[in-house]
Amino acid sequence: MKIRHLAAASAVMISIAATAVPSSAQIVVFDPNNYVQNVLTAARALQQINNQITSLQNQAQMLINQARNLASLPYSSLQQLQQSIQRTQQLLTQAQRIAYDVQQIDRAFSTTYAPVSASTSSQTLISNAQVRWQTSVAAFQDALRVQAGVVGNLDTNRTQMSALVTSSQSATGALQATQAGNQLVALQAQQLADLTATVAAQGRAASLEAAQRAAAQDQGREQLRHFLTPGVGYQSTSVQMFH
Repeated sequence: MKIRHLAAASAVMISIAATAVPSSAQIVVFDPNNYVQNVLTAARALQQINNQITSLQNQAQMLINQARNLASLPYSSLQQLQQSIQRTQQLLTQAQRIAYDVQQIDRAFSTTYAPVSASTSSQTLISNAQVRWQTSVAAFQDALRVQAGVVGNLDTNRTQMSALVTSSQSATGALQATQAGNQLVALQAQQLADLTATVAAQGRAASLEAAQRAAAQDQGREQLRHFLTPGVGYQSTSVQMFH
């Protein structure tokens, strides 16, 4: 409407200017309707160009947003988390004597921790008791070493958590936010792995100590039975004391 009013006003001004020309001057032929149509056509073309520019700007912004959503997170905590898990796993594999091996456990409980028989010698009983005690002490040492390793990983976990939360808050797109969330989940998985290792080490130490007490009780009962079992009485023999 504004364009049409502008065109109509221009036509009126040109008509007035044409009537004000002296009769002696040369009269220029001017068609107001044609001029108005030309102005309207130019205005429509300009409006179409503006619409196309706006559409291109919207498409460009859409592409920028898509690029942001597809941008990968520049920070990764995978290596640090894997190193923490490897440190804890190495401590578990360094378990002394009876380690986390089913065959080794079965072999120990069929020999050292086996029930005492009547034919077992006193020397064997003493040797097995000493081995069981040493195994219990070693298991407690292993549990403390695993706990120390887990505590050492806390500083790494704190650093990674701070970096991942910062990355998540400053994420420019959906992909970066998702990747930051996935790495936070990986951090939780690493902490759960440390917790599992600690529980396993403590459980191993407690189980070996309980097995050592049970074996000691069985051995004590057998030794008491040996002591109370009536033996051969005193028998006199001839002894030559003086030549």
